[in-house]
Amino acid sequence: MATTGQAFGTALIGQTEKALNAILDRQLAGTGITEPQWVTLTLTVAGGGTVDRDELVRRVSGAAQFSQASVAERIAELTAAGFLRDGGGRVQVTDEGQARWTRVRAAIGPITQELWGDLPPEDLAVAGRVLNIVLERANAVLAAPDPATKTA
Repeated sequence: MATTGQAFGTALIGQTEKALNAILDRQLAGTGITEPQWVTLTLTVAGGGTVDRDELVRRVSGAAQFSQASVAERIAELTAAGFLRDGGGRVQVTDEGQARWTRVRAAIGPITQELWGDLPPEDLAVAGRVLNIVLERANAVLAAPDPATKTA
């Protein structure tokens, strides 16, 4: 295992995110589920399988920085594919949606174990703290008005 490499920064975070997304995309191939749909399906499953629609839209939008309109489109796509049921203000995972989600999660589990399962818990705790701080600060930047759009 390599223990040296790039210094912490945007390049390392970006390359790590791209590599992890490529792994996810490989697991999603042939499932009929895209990465944005996967996030939506996962947060529905994580919400107990049935979630208030508006709350799901907020959660997915906040977690993945997707627009609320885009999340609504993903819900519609997953509903049309038979992975979700959307009605009465609630979104529910179907048996087929749960089966696909479970199949992909089962494939991802050993991969993530291989990636960081042998790392010392204290290293993982530090990495988690640092990434959570960076995420919190990035979300604050995104929540602030964009100075580039201000007119003089």
